[in-house]
Amino acid sequence: MSLDNQSQFTPTIIDKEVSWDKTQTIMSKTNSFGIIEYANEVFVDVCGYEDYELMGQPHNIIRHPDMPKVIFKVLWENLKQGNNFHAIVKNLAKSGRYYWVVTDFEVTKDENGEIANIFGRRKSVAQEVISMSIEPLYKKLLQIEAASGVKYSEKYLIGFLEEKNRTYVEYIKDLIFEHERAQQKQQAFTENVVEDKEEEEKGFFGRFFNR
Repeated sequence: MSLDNQSQFTPTIIDKEVSWDKTQTIMSKTNSFGIIEYANEVFVDVCGYEDYELMGQPHNIIRHPDMPKVIFKVLWENLKQGNNFHAIVKNLAKSGRYYWVVTDFEVTKDENGEIANIFGRRKSVAQEVISMSIEPLYKKLLQIEAASGVKYSEKYLIGFLEEKNRTYVEYIKDLIFEHERAQQKQQAFTENVVEDKEEEEKGFFGRFFNR
């Protein structure tokens, strides 16, 4: 099980994000070797490939060169063991543009207990999570891989997570949860401010017209 067999087609990289409906869920199914067997319409629309271009291709047809290899190493080690997994991934569209997603990987097994398929459900990730936490980490891992190889980028990742007393999955869950909680607090604060302002304006005009 590996995604190291790269697709023959490699787009020219464009440092621009794909414009897509981020309320939608991107879905795909692969066999145990990561070969695409199904992609939903959202997947097709976002990545820019037609269905017939995706079927039978390794899933790394959408792998972006900004992604550290160690993330996929950890991912596949978990999937091989039959573990469901979550990962934040920068993907590459056919146009050369990118799109960030958090993916929920679910492993299904056959009657013999062997891995039959891997389902991937992907949602967009808040830009703040990417720019403040994920991009700096991934850039560091890429630098280490370029200088010393995947072995040492993995050692760095292990140390980084040990310092936080978190697994990779726990770390990204924390990032997403904390961002959502901050957004909820900000929304609640804004709603309270609007309500207070409306009450204040009502009071002002009440006083104004009762002079």
